[in-house]
Amino acid sequence: MCAYNRQLMNCVEIGKAVTSAANMEQITAVILKRISELIKARNWTLYLLDHEREELIFALVMGLDKNLIKDLRIKLGEGIAGKVALTGEPISVRKEVRLDPRFNPEIDTITGFKTESIICVPLKAQGRVIGVLEVINPQDMSLFEDDYQPILSILADFTAIGIVNARVYEEINRLVITDDVTGCFNTRFMHDYLNRVLGKETDLSLVFLDLDDFKSVVDRHGHQLGSKMLKEVAATLVESIDAHDRLIHYGGDEFVIIFPGQDKAAALAKVEKIRDTLKKTAFLNDEGLNIPISASFGVASYPQDASDQKGLLQLADNALYRSKDKGKDAVTIM
Repeated sequence: MCAYNRQLMNCVEIGKAVTSAANMEQITAVILKRISELIKARNWTLYLLDHEREELIFALVMGLDKNLIKDLRIKLGEGIAGKVALTGEPISVRKEVRLDPRFNPEIDTITGFKTESIICVPLKAQGRVIGVLEVINPQDMSLFEDDYQPILSILADFTAIGIVNARVYEEINRLVITDDVTGCFNTRFMHDYLNRVLGKETDLSLVFLDLDDFKSVVDRHGHQLGSKMLKEVAATLVESIDAHDRLIHYGGDEFVIIFPGQDKAAALAKVEKIRDTLKKTAFLNDEGLNIPISASFGVASYPQDASDQKGLLQLADNALYRSKDKGKDAVTIM
């Protein structure tokens, strides 16, 4: 089998692997392994296009320290990759690419890398550019020959299909586990998450919180503004917890916060800060209403209070209603 046919078969194998991957993490892992086997080069990069900002983002980098360029963005039309993203047409420069007026040396300057030759092809889905695949200083210079351009195009097409499939998968998954009103996780996620982590975490605390007198807000201002206020409350709660904590919209004006790896004392300290933050925040400001709100909280911990999910939720819920009975705007711990 000639070299061209071997490359073509390898490309087809990459296509099978990429298009069978279910999510973006799997996609990038497959691309990293397979393309590095197929294309021997000093560096290659996969960019994804942020259509809203009209910028290319580094999704995958081989041969460079990604930490040096992780925050760098490439505008449409900027440099060779930016021009390929803008026009949707491939660009190849076999040698002395630094003399090409389209070349932007910024990445070389930041990383100390020396770009000598480049092959840059667009990733397209339904006729729209969604990213760019860039090969820098390939060892096999036959890749610049016209005969090899179809292989690169096929590779780009398979990669684009895989990325689109992964995005669809992730969007469906997001819709399954998130709440329409607030954008928070929903109870489906909560139950699955607790099933997975209970028994693995040494400590875990769970908080039920209920907004005080929220019904009066809805009665006075309507359901539409009530839903908007819930979104604003959820955003405030997200800002008040850490990245590894989990916020769930339980329903109505009730939320659940899960603090993995945190005992009751740690959870209580966080809840007191959250209670204080809510009281100091006015909501629906852009509607000219500036509505204050308070909340009641119930806290229970695993394994100190309960040994399973059902017991943990029940105890936290019971503690919440004790806070209500105390006169609201209170925290009760089991």
